[in-house]
This record gives sequence, C-alpha cells and structure tokens, in this order.
Amino acid sequence: MTIRAMRRGGAASLLALLAAGAVSAQTVSDRGLSYTLYGTPGLIETPSALSAKDGQIAATVGAFDGQTRTTFTFQLLPNLSGSFRYTRIEDYTLPGQSVRDETYFDRSFDLRYRFNDETATMPAVAIGLQDFLGTGAYGAEYLVATKTFGDALRVSAGLGWGRLGSHGGFDNPLGVLSSDFDTRPGLDFGEGGTFALDQLFRGDAALFGGVEYAPSETLTLKVEYSSDAYDRESELGLIERDSPLNFGAVYRPLPGVQLGASWLYGSELALTGTFLIDPTERPYGPGLDPAPVPVRIRDADARAAQSWDRTAIPEATIGAALQQALAAEGVELSSIQLSDRAVRLRYTNTRYRSEAQAMGRIARMLSLGLPASIEQFTLEPMQRGVPLSAVTLSRSDIENFADVAGGTAALAQRRVLDDAGSAAGLAELPRIDDRFSWGIAPYGRITVFDSDAPFQLELGAQLTASYEITDSLVASGTFRQQLYTNREDPELVVAEEGEPHPVRRNAALYAKEGTTGIRDLTLAHYGRLAPDVYTRATLGYLEEMYGGASTEVLWKPADSRLGLGAEVNYAKQRDFDLGLGFQDYDVVTGHASAYYDFDNRFYGQVDVGRYLAGDWGATFILDREFENGWSVGGYFTLTDLPFEAFGEGSFDKGIRVSIPLDYVVGQPTRREASSTLASLQRDGGARLRVDGRLYEVVRDGHLNDLDDGWGRFWK
Repeated sequence: MTIRAMRRGGAASLLALLAAGAVSAQTVSDRGLSYTLYGTPGLIETPSALSAKDGQIAATVGAFDGQTRTTFTFQLLPNLSGSFRYTRIEDYTLPGQSVRDETYFDRSFDLRYRFNDETATMPAVAIGLQDFLGTGAYGAEYLVATKTFGDALRVSAGLGWGRLGSHGGFDNPLGVLSSDFDTRPGLDFGEGGTFALDQLFRGDAALFGGVEYAPSETLTLKVEYSSDAYDRESELGLIERDSPLNFGAVYRPLPGVQLGASWLYGSELALTGTFLIDPTERPYGPGLDPAPVPVRIRDADARAAQSWDRTAIPEATIGAALQQALAAEGVELSSIQLSDRAVRLRYTNTRYRSEAQAMGRIARMLSLGLPASIEQFTLEPMQRGVPLSAVTLSRSDIENFADVAGGTAALAQRRVLDDAGSAAGLAELPRIDDRFSWGIAPYGRITVFDSDAPFQLELGAQLTASYEITDSLVASGTFRQQLYTNREDPELVVAEEGEPHPVRRNAALYAKEGTTGIRDLTLAHYGRLAPDVYTRATLGYLEEMYGGASTEVLWKPADSRLGLGAEVNYAKQRDFDLGLGFQDYDVVTGHASAYYDFDNRFYGQVDVGRYLAGDWGATFILDREFENGWSVGGYFTLTDLPFEAFGEGSFDKGIRVSIPLDYVVGQPTRREASSTLASLQRDGGARLRVDGRLYEVVRDGHLNDLDDGWGRFWK
C-alpha cells in the first residue's frame, strides 16, 4: 500500500551538517521514556532532553477537546531527531485571519539536538525547534535539561520561547547579546512552510519542567508545569486554561505500544497512543531463509590439481547443472566462463535483498558442483541485464572461513572488487525461466494532508505483466480497476495568471475518471556505454499522469562513493481517463544529479534542473538506510517559482520511508513498500515519476552496499 501526498518528502538541510559528527549516545536507562502529545520524547506537553533509541520510529496520535495531533518522529542519529506533525483543530483560525475554519489542518516540522550524554553528575541537555518549518501556529524553541535518579525517577527543566514562553514569561536572557532578541515579531503566515528565522529564540522566555516516575517497566506517571498559555485557543474559546499543571500516565501493554491519558490545564482530558518501530532489529531474527547448502571441503590433493577432465565432465554439463541449482536459490545464471583454475559467472539475483547474501549462496553451490581444480570464483551480479561489478573470491578462502569465528570479515578483506569486464569469453546459457510474467493483486492508495479531504482512500485490483525481450530490454505495464473510493468529486484546476500549469494539482481527477485504465505501459532498455558508465531509455506511458520518453546516463565506479548522472525527459500530460490519449500540455525536463554514499549508511543526492511546470531549481535528499533494508529520509526542493505562486506550503518538502518486505514476512525477497509523507500536492518542484532510475539499480552490486550487506554472506 502506498501513501502519497506528494512525490517526495523531507527537511534534510540540517541533517547533512550534523550527520558526520553526531555520534554520542545517551548512557542512562530509558525506562519510562515516553512521548508527549506533540509526539516527541518528553512529559505531557513539554519536552525532555532524552533521545529515543538510535533509528527508532514513533507514530503518535494525541487528542483532546477539538484537537488531534498525528506525529511521525524519527531518531535520525543517536542525538538528533526530526518530526513531522499533522494537526486537526476545530473552529480555529490563525492570528490575523478573520474567517474561522470549521476544521483547520496544520502541518509542521520539528528538530531536536541533544548536546551530551547524561552522567552521574551532569544532566543531558538538548535544544529544540518546534514547528520551525510550517505555519508557526505551534512555533516554539527551547533548551531543556533532564536528570535521572536511580532507575525510576526523572526530572526535566527547561527554558522556552514562543508558545513555551507565553505563560509566566520574563525578559529574554538572550537580550544581553542583542536587543533583537527582546521582541518576537508577529507571525507572518503567508503561504506557510517557510523557515521563520526572525522568530527563533525571540521575545519573552519562560520556565517549564516536570517529573516522571516509572514504578514498573509498563507504567510511567507524570506531572509537569507547562509554560504554554494557549493564548490563541483561549481567545477563540477552544480551551479553558485554569492551571499550568498537567498530570498523566502512560501504560505499555505490549512492546512498542504506549497508551496514555492526561488531565490538561485543569479542564481537558487528553488521550495518546504511540506505536514504536525499531528498524535496526528484525522481527524474525536472522530471518526465515531456507538453510544454505554446506561448503564442500576439498582434500589437499584435489586443491593441488591443475586441471580437470573435460571428457568426464563437459563444460556444457557443468553450466546446465549450475543453472538448475542456482535457479532453486532465486539466481538466474546467464553466462559462464570456465578454465582449468577459474570460473566466471554472470547472473541476476531475483530473491535476496543483499547481493552479498546471493554471492554466499552461489559460492556454496560452486564449491559443490565445480571440478576440484577450479580455485578462483569471479562473480558478476547483474540487474536489468547490466553487469554491476566483478567480485573475485578464492575457493580455499571459502573453505577455510565458512565455519570459523570472524570468517565473514576475513573473507571481505581477501576478496577483490573490480568493474565487470567485457562479455568476451563468456558462454551464453539458454534461459530456463519464463520471459513472460504476470500477476493480479489488490492495490490500495491513501492520500493524506489535503485540507479539504484529509484522508482519501482508493482500493482496487491491478494486473501487472512484463516480457523480457532480452535481458536488458523489457516491456511492462500495469492495468488497474478501481473498486472503491471515498473521494469526493474533485474540481478541475485551471491555472490563473501567474500560476504554473497544474502539472500535479489535478491528480484527483485521474482517480475519479480513471477508474479503469492503464497506470503505466513502457519499453525500457538498460546498457553500458563504457566501464563505469550506465544508460537507461524508457518509452511509453511512464506514470499515471504523463507519457513520453526518458533517457538517463550514470557514471558510478564500483569502488566509488560518488556517482554522477544526467537525465533528459520529454513528457506529455495524459487524459484523465487513463486511456491512450493525451492533453495538450507537454514539457522537456531534465536534471544533472550527484549521489554520495557517506559510508555510514547515509545517502545524499542533489538534482539540479528543470521540473514539470517549467520551473528551474534543485532538490536535496538525504536518506538513512539500515542493515535490514529500512530506509527513512527526507528532501526539499527550491525552484525559481515564487512561494506565492507555489501556494500553501511555499515549497516542496516532506519525509519518505521504504520498508523491505522481507522485514515483514521473514522470507527473502527484493520487494519493498515505499511511502512519501508531505504537506500537499503542488506543481512547483514536481518531477516525472519513472521506474528503475539507474542509481538504485546499480548500487546494490557496488562496494559500499556490498560491505553493508556482507554480514549476510553466509546466511
């Protein structure tokens, strides 16, 4: 199931600056650590200085009279976290706006950075920005310290600005640095979504704090003093704030589940639910993969043999036997080269997310099925018919390290990685798998964060089919039949003067009119222009909204962290009924891209070029990936389209998550489910959606990804 509110997501600008240096990890017990109504680690409404476990994802829903806050929080680094929040408020309007909304929807982003670990004498200290990239309706900044006493008691105290400086406020202590800090400018909402630097740490400050007590592993009791006066909500009569004290309790009925209840400000009952996911762990441990075959150990005489008897064991027989054996492991063997002392294979791994795991399975099979004189294994993984790299292993090393402690690391040190060579000398094997594949499956699509319809659901069935004309030339398509939707009838969006063409804003019309139609229908070719240089060309109905042609070239050496690419597309907007027709809007788009692997499972990407609405700009992406395949990251796009013309949100930004299906089912598979959480679907910074872009195709077989997955070589 795919969640789509916009194409991409994330506020990644600060993450790249902190990724390299943020390595500390709190050392105190996290017993009793729970989440606030804002979906961040803390007390009830106020934050603490604690961090969640590195990599943890928390989804929190908090509600009290007239307000519902839904927050996605990710512990990006041991001491840096980010949050995306979507809030529903009844009968609310922002300051300066005269017409009250029956239901107001607000979107906001938070960042929090913890400076230090707690010690026996020193508390942990953190700084935070709340709603720093949104409307500012919940805008606040804070410094907070937290100290743990024993294993059950925790005390937090902080200094807040903005909303957290609105009750019991006093002159800003930062005023000694500059008088600019003395006054907080009025909130200039505009289109929202911008970084209001003139607001940060300005105006009155106030103290907040509280105590948490965890009498058991499953229960935490809390009391806090809140410095949020709820001025706007009180003015509108949405809340009665009779006391600054809040009281609450959190119960953990199951691992990863937190349920809370609180009494707020002497007048309001609040309920919270938090669901925690740890992408660093596997629910099935090492997985439910079938056990690999054992390595066959040769005797000393066999190791010393310099040749093998081709009369007794013909090369064709070896190739056919290996092809059959590897097919059972989900590996399609395409070609083979045999000599007296070496073997070279080209193959496609269709089952294992980790190319290193596929290599381990292949190495075991080769130890069983090859003549004893063959000492050197050269494995050349392919995807889309394109060889990615060449990994050479010694058969003796495989025999020596298969069942010894530290054998995985020792084998990694002795392997040789190089670019895949030419096909010269390789003997093509006849394919034994079916070139045609198809399937029928249900599909679901959820659209969230639209201010008029915040939750839209579409359900149906889809037929997918593909035919491999050659290993590198594939025809494929998806046909969908919608069966249910709760979407209301959307109106056609027509660009007004000064607005961009509605390249994405009419997306709902494709769901309304395209109840039966073609999602995509393409012919794609992959190739190599030269060593380290890959190509892709895709033609047809590229996505739901656009057809045309897309071409791409990528330079990515197998042992390099850097990749450079370029893409040029001609796109023409499709008819709303998802048939074969087109509208009269077409555009040429293109980007130059740089990709970098930071060697700590952070992947950065910068795309500079022209977007679907004809605007020029750049997209900045930062993703964190985990050993088990999870990926969480974010992006933002800035173009020459003015914020006013872009509309609500000002510019494109959000969060994206990818979940490997083997994490869920325990069985090996290369499939994954991806979601993008972002504010709105707008036209500025919109990019063509093309399946199979080169970087994601080729990087699996390159050095850093092989290193990241090498721990699964013997699995």
